[in-house]
Amino acid sequence: MPYDCKDWIPHITVATLVEQDGLFLCVEEHSKSSPAIVINQPAGHVERGESILTAAVRETLEETGYLVEPEHLVAVQRWHKPHTDHTYFRIVVSAKVISHDVRRELDAGIVQALWLSRDELTRRTIQLRSPLVSQTVDDYLAGEKHSLSILKDFE
Repeated sequence: MPYDCKDWIPHITVATLVEQDGLFLCVEEHSKSSPAIVINQPAGHVERGESILTAAVRETLEETGYLVEPEHLVAVQRWHKPHTDHTYFRIVVSAKVISHDVRRELDAGIVQALWLSRDELTRRTIQLRSPLVSQTVDDYLAGEKHSLSILKDFE
């Protein structure tokens, strides 16, 4: 069913894919729609006035304690959450670790940051926040690494 543009508000989010020694930085977090604990990449909404890359660095630091430097655009994903009116546009960047603050308090709702292999993600599919989590890793492993220069930020 088509949406009336006046009523449709897409959610613009970023996710950061950090790979180190064959492991991917993930977060365990409380689900917003159930009592479950789910697995996601560090991710969140782009805030008003914030660039995509600034949002990716901020969300990663707030959710994991890792300061990262974006390296590539991996994907621009559109996902309509089943049984809701929510559509998400998720911009995924890969990044490398610059430093880690083990004492940093993580965002509310985050249980822990953890490093998982692709096989571990497969075994925990039922815990993934959305199908985008494993698809992002698969895209990255398939070589989807594009120049960040494609991201344009205008004031």
